[in-house]
Amino acid sequence: MFLINKETIAESSEKYLPKKPLTTRKITDMPQEERPREKLLQRGAQALTNVELLAIFLRTGTYGKSALDLAKDLLDEFGNLRSLLKADQKRFCEAKGLGNAKYVQLQACVEISRRYLGECLEQGDALSNPDDTRNFLMAELSGRDYEVFGCLFLDNKNRVIKFEELFYGTIDGASVYPREVAKKALQHNAAALILAHNHPSGVAEPSQADIAITQRLKEALNFLEIRILDHFIVGDGYCTSLAEKGLM
Repeated sequence: MFLINKETIAESSEKYLPKKPLTTRKITDMPQEERPREKLLQRGAQALTNVELLAIFLRTGTYGKSALDLAKDLLDEFGNLRSLLKADQKRFCEAKGLGNAKYVQLQACVEISRRYLGECLEQGDALSNPDDTRNFLMAELSGRDYEVFGCLFLDNKNRVIKFEELFYGTIDGASVYPREVAKKALQHNAAALILAHNHPSGVAEPSQADIAITQRLKEALNFLEIRILDHFIVGDGYCTSLAEKGLM
């Protein structure tokens, strides 16, 4: 005669029972004014948090997680929005809820933003639109793991002709060549330049080397009657103007 242990039967039977779905608060259960899409339409994109903006991009969540939950998890995992946007394909696709399709979509959004900022800058006087200049240069140069030195080539009305990256690596007096900068300026028939380079450390304070490079280029290009109007140092989320600091 065998004794039946009711607890053992209960534990065994639980293995074969269908798993209960994870409970999460759906976006559709939220009040209209708190839903990301409706909030954007009513108050504008600037009113949304990073989590809400990312949730709109993701559109759907994963099993047991809404798009808002997934967006929060991703920002926690990557640390911030910048790191997520700058992640390479392999790292991006390793995150739960992401994949090649999302990677392609996000990179397209980033490139659209960059081109939009470039077009905004090209439509007016670069000096009269310092915020547009800053935003464009940050979009181009921030988040790099290495230093990049570039120039905004301007016509005689300070309108942007083109932006070009010229030098890479450790930017110092030995790695920036005035002759190459002058050659590019003449090719573009530029009347003036705005210099820019990034600091991978994220700190946008100009160094003595940055000031010395600026002075060297000013002196060299002065003979060609090409003016250097400013030199921007791009850091993490902001950039510093040497002209505004009186270092030109």
